[in-house]
Amino acid sequence: MLSVHLLDLNFHAFHGLYKGEALTGNTFQLNLTVSYKDDEIKTDDLKSIINYEELYDIVKKRMAIRSDLLEEVAEAIILKVRHKFPVIEEISLSIFKLNAPIENFQGKVGITMKRSF
Repeated sequence: MLSVHLLDLNFHAFHGLYKGEALTGNTFQLNLTVSYKDDEIKTDDLKSIINYEELYDIVKKRMAIRSDLLEEVAEAIILKVRHKFPVIEEISLSIFKLNAPIENFQGKVGITMKRSF
């Protein structure tokens, strides 16, 4: 099994339920790991592996579309990634909101969604 990772990606986006979040946005951090069998691929040929630049493009485009819930964003990214790369057997995606609108809160909040195919 081979895994491709995109880690600690930062985006300014406008996801969230609260009115202010849609206006000012927030910083989000995203981690994506995809795994697939590597026993029949050529590891020296870009066309036969999962290209992390294409993964990043999928993530970047979806993060630019506003949603109320991070779960909706995660599900859309996972579905698009799996559609683009049907050989993927597992996907794990974490999205964190770095400045949650919670009074006196320091830290980050987020979700992790995992899918096996």
